[in-house]
Amino acid sequence: MRLKDKKVIALVEDEFEDLELWYPIYRLREEGAIVHLVGNEKGKTYIGKYGVPAVSDYDFAGIHAEEYDAILVPGGWAPDKLRRYDEVLEFIRIMDDAEKPIGQICHAGWVLISANILKGKKVTSTPGIKHDMMNAGGLWSDESVVVDGHLVSSQRPPDLPPYVKAFADVLAAK
Repeated sequence: MRLKDKKVIALVEDEFEDLELWYPIYRLREEGAIVHLVGNEKGKTYIGKYGVPAVSDYDFAGIHAEEYDAILVPGGWAPDKLRRYDEVLEFIRIMDDAEKPIGQICHAGWVLISANILKGKKVTSTPGIKHDMMNAGGLWSDESVVVDGHLVSSQRPPDLPPYVKAFADVLAAK
């Protein structure tokens, strides 16, 4: 199991894109990673866009990003809420500064925009936020998955298999 004992933060907030949260979590756990769901409230049940629940293991104050190997940001409408938390933006900056894997798909790019880490980085996202990504300094590319060092980005749910494989490959190499 190539990801044995790797610790990953999976951010969660209401209206996450169900598949974009759960597919990566299950795949990474299959490879041995420890994945913690982290939301604004510990033990809260967050509901995805299509009704799938997710219960947070920790709240933002209950973790230290430095103790984790990677972070995942799901899409849906959750990123617009997640980017309003200073703790979330700090988690992203800590991971970026340490060059630890950051995974983002679909609208999750909004969180990276608000964390101000995209300047000069090659990325993708749902085309709906393409110009937001570019205005934040990202070099947007119309590809299903883009890897730029420790940053792994993807466009939409049909891209989940190559996205999660790329993310796991980057995490395994760290």
